[in-house]
Amino acid sequence: MAAAGIPTLISSLTAGTTSPDGKKVQERAAWGASDGGGNLVQDAVDYRGCRADKSSTGGWVAAALALGIELCERLSTMGIAVNLVTYLTGTMHLPSAAAANVVTDFMGTSFLLCLLGGFLADSFLGRYLTIAIFALVQAIGTGLLAVSTEVRPLRPPPCGPGAAGPCEQATGLQMGVLYVCLYLIALGTGGLKSSVSGFGTDQFDERDARERAAMGLFFNRFFFFISVGTLLAVTILVYVQDHVGRSWAYGICAGAMLIAIGVFLSGTRGYRYKRSSGSPIVHILQVLVAAARKRSIKQPLTASALYEDRPEHERIPHTAQFPCLDRAAVMAGDDDNEVGHDGRPMPNPWKLCSVSRVEEVKMVARLMPVWATTILFWTIYAQMITFSVEQATTMDRRMGGFEIPAASLTVFFVGAIMLTLAVYDRVFVPLCRSFMTGRQGLKNLEKIGIGLVLSVVGMAAAAICEKKRLAVAATSAPGSEALPISVFMLTPQFLLVGAGEAFIYTGQLDFFITRSPKGMKTMSTGLFLTTLSLGFFLSSALVSLVKGCTWWLGDTINHSRLDYFYWLLAVLSGVNLVAYLVCAMWATPPASSQAEQPQIAMTADEKC
Repeated sequence: MAAAGIPTLISSLTAGTTSPDGKKVQERAAWGASDGGGNLVQDAVDYRGCRADKSSTGGWVAAALALGIELCERLSTMGIAVNLVTYLTGTMHLPSAAAANVVTDFMGTSFLLCLLGGFLADSFLGRYLTIAIFALVQAIGTGLLAVSTEVRPLRPPPCGPGAAGPCEQATGLQMGVLYVCLYLIALGTGGLKSSVSGFGTDQFDERDARERAAMGLFFNRFFFFISVGTLLAVTILVYVQDHVGRSWAYGICAGAMLIAIGVFLSGTRGYRYKRSSGSPIVHILQVLVAAARKRSIKQPLTASALYEDRPEHERIPHTAQFPCLDRAAVMAGDDDNEVGHDGRPMPNPWKLCSVSRVEEVKMVARLMPVWATTILFWTIYAQMITFSVEQATTMDRRMGGFEIPAASLTVFFVGAIMLTLAVYDRVFVPLCRSFMTGRQGLKNLEKIGIGLVLSVVGMAAAAICEKKRLAVAATSAPGSEALPISVFMLTPQFLLVGAGEAFIYTGQLDFFITRSPKGMKTMSTGLFLTTLSLGFFLSSALVSLVKGCTWWLGDTINHSRLDYFYWLLAVLSGVNLVAYLVCAMWATPPASSQAEQPQIAMTADEKC
């Protein structure tokens, strides 16, 4: 398992990550001085801390081991999330709106913690250790959840048509144990999710044309593994939960993750590891603090008078946008300095930042309007795994002699994603190449716009379907197990929102990676994932607000007006679409592509 080399690996990867000042630039320059010829990778090391050899490290085998972790993460997280609302209402006896909020809060926290995982990976642990540690945390949380669903005192007494007295809702202790399990899983998911894709791409050398092409395929296969994990979760795993037992299903998830961790660790000797350049969050805060400190200082008339410490080929050109941030690069003499380790004065990064550092923060600031207008889509997505699943529990789910589990209806959602991606890659992109010179398909902002349009139409379809379902419920006998209306009435909303996710997920990922500074790969992924988090939290807030101000969301779905709530989301999404179009027109393409941004070559110590 290469245990002897891991201490060397840790010290090698974390060296020099806490000094984002002039000294760090000198270190990079020294590292970049090596020739990097032959079969060695310039900016990666092996498990011993030596420069990585292409013949024995990285490539598809190493990247595939990381994909196994991602597949098991999706299997666990989605297997729990899509069927959790039925457990909360049917077993824990929570009201419909409260159950939906538990699910959306769980998913929102999972994606919000991606920022924590990215920060730890960039600043302290590196991606390898971050993945290993937080995958274990998720496995422990899933195992505890399996135990909690099996232990009888951790659930309220069952109730139903033949039970005496009203249903008894879960106690604070019972819900507390459930929350501990769920949020351990959320911590594990958030910790590892922002690092898996980055660690996978670390296994390919961007300077090698063949490996660079393979890296592009990796992103496609990464999203494919996400879809496969989700598909397995909403079909096989949900069936096991409903017909064998939840504890068995969650135990399978925990066991699968432990196996995936073992497989991942077995590749330690064959991985390539990238040195961290420090936390992008710290870099952003340094610019904001330095600019705030110098808010009363008069700025120079020309940008050439601003401070810059990077070599010419690594600099980012100055832009006139957000001039208030330029104050961070205004030189104020000795007040900007601090005493370095060698006793000499050196710039304090909390008082003086380079123009290139300031421009990196400006690039992130330009992302924020589009970032803000994509949050509402994930609020609509949240309805697909909460209220839509609860709708399915009341409808006729028979297909021949087989009854479809309610949560398995989301298979149409996943199928729409995979079908949309396949048609786009195999049909639309070739047509663009044939009839539109220079176009390789839709641009990232166009994809996001299409996804938002489909979400509006999807919510309108959901509202119409719910109105029909409620009309049938009003004429049906009270206490009937299933309404005489086919569950396949829900198919249009799943298909439309699923197709919308295929466009908006790939569009967002492309937008945030290509428009972000090259040194902020992990943070840009985390920033993208926070739109999912805030979308889920916004769903919880809207449900609580609507429940408190209206009678639309009752304790049971048959005594609610969920169609009104869906129409509200459709109107909000329409307004959000208009705001997005304005922001998309404001967002200008970067002056140079990601591939053209300066490359910082870092090689391993010459001790090897």
